[in-house]
Amino acid sequence: MTIAYIAVTVAAGLWVGFSAYSLLTKAAFVVEPLTRYGVPQSWWPWLGLAKAGGALGLLAGAFVPAIGLAAAVGVILYFLGAVATVLRARSYATVAYPVLYLVPTAAALVLGVLA
Repeated sequence: MTIAYIAVTVAAGLWVGFSAYSLLTKAAFVVEPLTRYGVPQSWWPWLGLAKAGGALGLLAGAFVPAIGLAAAVGVILYFLGAVATVLRARSYATVAYPVLYLVPTAAALVLGVLA
């Protein structure tokens, strides 16, 4: 296990955790776009919990790499779905936001596989 893997995985976990917290607390900068994208409000708690679980899994990956790798795959799939949702809503100006969470998690996965 390398220092780079641990640093990137912890950073990605904290970043995704921030995203989960923002959704679960219904921060305006998160829920307003979700409404525009057509994501039902009944899904928001489940999506927030999925992000929180992924964040905790990434953080656990600093100690148990297999958990971190599994969490990274789940978080990557989650944010690929978010990119697809944004594109489906034709909100091209905001597609970068889910990518900002996708890229560090993908980097953590790559570093974890290489470690």
